[in-house]
Amino acid sequence: MDSSTDPLMAMKRPFKDPKFIFFTDFDGTITLKDSNDFMTDNIGFGGDLRRQGNRDVLEGRKTFRDSFQEMIDSVNRPFPECVDYLVENIELDPYFNEYFQWALKNEVPTVVVSSGMTPIIRAILKNLVGPDHDKLDIVSNEVMALPGKTIDQEGGWTIKYHDESGFGHDKSLTLRPYAQQPADVRPTMFYAGDGVSDLSAARETDLLFAKKGHDLIRYCVKENVPFTVFEDWSTILEKVKDIVEGKTTVHEAAKQGYEEYQKGATASNGHAG
Repeated sequence: MDSSTDPLMAMKRPFKDPKFIFFTDFDGTITLKDSNDFMTDNIGFGGDLRRQGNRDVLEGRKTFRDSFQEMIDSVNRPFPECVDYLVENIELDPYFNEYFQWALKNEVPTVVVSSGMTPIIRAILKNLVGPDHDKLDIVSNEVMALPGKTIDQEGGWTIKYHDESGFGHDKSLTLRPYAQQPADVRPTMFYAGDGVSDLSAARETDLLFAKKGHDLIRYCVKENVPFTVFEDWSTILEKVKDIVEGKTTVHEAAKQGYEEYQKGATASNGHAG
């Protein structure tokens, strides 16, 4: 299911009135590689220009929307070829499916909140997650044909942004309706991310998981946003299990996570998100 019109979709399906909801970035968070980075580096304008664009965003010289548009504009292959190329090359975090099956069993909805494009994300998830992929909600950008062309043509497609923000998809707008629910129905909210596109969502969640060695950590430290570091989804599953089972709270987990980070700070690698 791909959510675009109902701002509280995850309160209704696949489970009604859940106590916990896990929102997650897709590229480089669920997957080992960022599909848009991979596409840009290999069949677009290359890694050097992409990384410079990321630095420009982090340092306020350019919006994420504009930087990402430049990346997408540099890819000229027909869209179906791009989808096939990414399905062949993108791998899942080795522990995500274990987390996801646990989440389904324990009625914790998982919502993919992405600056990528829905058809690419859905194709990759269908390939890597299998039949249960349709139980993952997706809130992301779309794809559209350029004037006078079709997406099946070379240079015939581009990204259709989710909203008018400088992010193209302001992820905080997806999380906020849940956060604003009355206390007696408001779910506890988790979020996992790694990069620039996750900056807007970082303040909106109850417990933020930031991927080790990536730009989201730099931002959180700079802006004093609490977080806990993860290397893969085994870390996330362990923490979320403890919270769902009442062994700890989101506040205790965030405090512990930040203290652990301070003991051995990790460096950014200039990843887009």
